[in-house]
Amino acid sequence: MSFYEEFELLLRACYPLIYIPTPEEERLETAIATCAKGVGNRNVYIWDFVDGYQDNPNNEGMGRRNPLQALEYVEKLPPQVGGIFILRDFHRFLEDISISRKLRNLARQLKSQPKNLVIIAPSVEIPSELSEVLTVMEFPLPTTTEIKAEIQRLLGATGQPLGDKLLDEIVRSAQGLSLERIRRVLTRCLASHGKIEPEDVEYVLEEKRQSIRQTQILDFYPATEQISDIGGLDNLKDWLLRRGGAFSERARAYGLPHPRGLLLVGIQGTGKSLTAKAISHHWHLPLLRLDVGRLFGGLVGESESRTRQMINLAEALAPCVLWIDEIDKAFAGVDGKGDGGTTSRVFGTFINWLAEKKSPVFVVATANNIQALPPEMLRKGRFDEIFFVGLPTQEEREAIFTVHLSRLRPHNLKTYDINRLAYETPDFSGAEIEQTIVEAMHIGFSQNRDFTTDDILEAASQIVPLARTAQEQIQFLQNWAAAGKARLASRNTQLNNRIQRQLN
Repeated sequence: MSFYEEFELLLRACYPLIYIPTPEEERLETAIATCAKGVGNRNVYIWDFVDGYQDNPNNEGMGRRNPLQALEYVEKLPPQVGGIFILRDFHRFLEDISISRKLRNLARQLKSQPKNLVIIAPSVEIPSELSEVLTVMEFPLPTTTEIKAEIQRLLGATGQPLGDKLLDEIVRSAQGLSLERIRRVLTRCLASHGKIEPEDVEYVLEEKRQSIRQTQILDFYPATEQISDIGGLDNLKDWLLRRGGAFSERARAYGLPHPRGLLLVGIQGTGKSLTAKAISHHWHLPLLRLDVGRLFGGLVGESESRTRQMINLAEALAPCVLWIDEIDKAFAGVDGKGDGGTTSRVFGTFINWLAEKKSPVFVVATANNIQALPPEMLRKGRFDEIFFVGLPTQEEREAIFTVHLSRLRPHNLKTYDINRLAYETPDFSGAEIEQTIVEAMHIGFSQNRDFTTDDILEAASQIVPLARTAQEQIQFLQNWAAAGKARLASRNTQLNNRIQRQLN
């Protein structure tokens, strides 16, 4: 049921007091005016603390700086006179005993009258004594249809035709923003260069960053990494590239659901976090990073409230990528011992959202210790796929060395013996390969010359890779993947053959 249908139903059912939390005051008032015409063309009265009632000569200024008088005006109107009374920012007065009492009195009187009071506020703040008489409604953010219509309206003034592909990308990037923010950012683009260009997607994403900066639960993470920056992991990259257009309107028309997310399990330093950033950049979606530790507060119920706030914020900014790094550490204490069950309740709220969410929030969770993850996290339906990210093969190490050296020394890349470097660094992760190059650069810099292949090999000889210091953990992960519990991120022929033998 749409907002218009639900609101008209409440009007016809004589719900006297309606509370709608939204920052989009102007858009909501336009929607209410539309609904008012559908229920007998009722009059709409608007009140705020500074100007009182407006837009009606008979009550101009009534109730100015007097919220109680604003309610008394409703009470004095004849019972047969219909109307919708919009009270802006009225949540600030609900704690007042006289206001609270008057609202409860009105709730009784208006049940049989064609009158409705609508409180518009930026958030839900309802005293307990009013919880039974106030009906809270959600006013959703603009739909793709509304966003597209607004963009076309703005472009109509310029006469600029916009291709379907660019229009679809702008609409997708603008989802989660209010119409006012969309107008503001597109007007800025038009004022800057007179038309909408593909590069303007970044301006739209910057508006989303502004929204994120107002919360301390999620971080808007800048993502400049590309799919090509990932060395190896060909199976995972192929899977991602096939879903590059899965958030488009064309995909919805085709019947495809929104992708749900990925769980990347594997050894530290193998590119799991890099993959999350590359997904965001490749799909032109904002990357939100969740520090699960910020969800947990000291007050009773605070953690659960923060979890719901995180979910609401992520969905408001959708489509987006929600990156949860090292989720195994966050929910390791899910049994609830020692914390009054807080971790268990937060986990329950989060896992239910993963299973039931319909919004285009693509969740990328990474984990190093699969044993610490609750079994519910691995159940089908939480994520689209679970990938195992193991140590890179020699061929993948060549690709990783090439990626780093191409970025650092693009002009003399051929002077480095990449085949030898890959051969001499068995069991090295991608992060450890990067560290060997950094160390080699220190060697060359200290001697006032460029670093060489020998410098990289010398640096590698001084590093003890994690594969040798955490052999048991890595062996467990490899056995787990070999048992068919996850899909391989790499085209690792040796591990693939092992999996086939175990499955047969």
